[in-house]
Amino acid sequence: MASILDLLNTQTGEELVNKASSKTSEEKGKVTSTLGMALPLILGAMKRNAKDPQGAESLDKALQSEKHNGDVLNNLENKNPEELTGEGSKILNHVLGDKQSGISKTIAGALNMDVASVNKILEMAAPVVMGVLGQQKRKDNVDASGLAGLLGSVLGSNALHDQSLVETLLDSDGDGSVIDDVAGMVFGGKKGKKGGSLLGGMLGGK
Repeated sequence: MASILDLLNTQTGEELVNKASSKTSEEKGKVTSTLGMALPLILGAMKRNAKDPQGAESLDKALQSEKHNGDVLNNLENKNPEELTGEGSKILNHVLGDKQSGISKTIAGALNMDVASVNKILEMAAPVVMGVLGQQKRKDNVDASGLAGLLGSVLGSNALHDQSLVETLLDSDGDGSVIDDVAGMVFGGKKGKKGGSLLGGMLGGK
């Protein structure tokens, strides 16, 4: 099943990596790894929020906006990084709330990166995620009641261990105790884990 991580294999994904790398001065490999962690987390948080009818209605209303109709996916090259981070900051504040700080610290710790860089990468990714969802919502004619299913499909949550870890991160208090698990999720190497790492297929490994 295709998942949000397949985006990183597309021209849009490449443009996002290039823009984020230029904006943060981080090497592209680290930006790609950050996105490999961040994209499922952002979607996982949205999916969790959408389980609540009020949360689903709120997300549905946001996705109906022409701002999230998917044009960003075809026009990312011309997007100003400041515009992306500004919009992304609002999205993440709504989706992650006070969890964002802990998540950024965890990713930064796992990849030996600056927290501010991770925050910027997350902010630039958020409008792209909304564009993917908005485009798919229109294509499949999904209403608020179907958003949880749409999010699960885009998340590719047939991989239970990855979904479980998303939940762990979103539930964690940001104390850094899940850093090893996050690194294992992205880079593989967790003994007995089926399906390889999240980035396994993208990077050609398992």
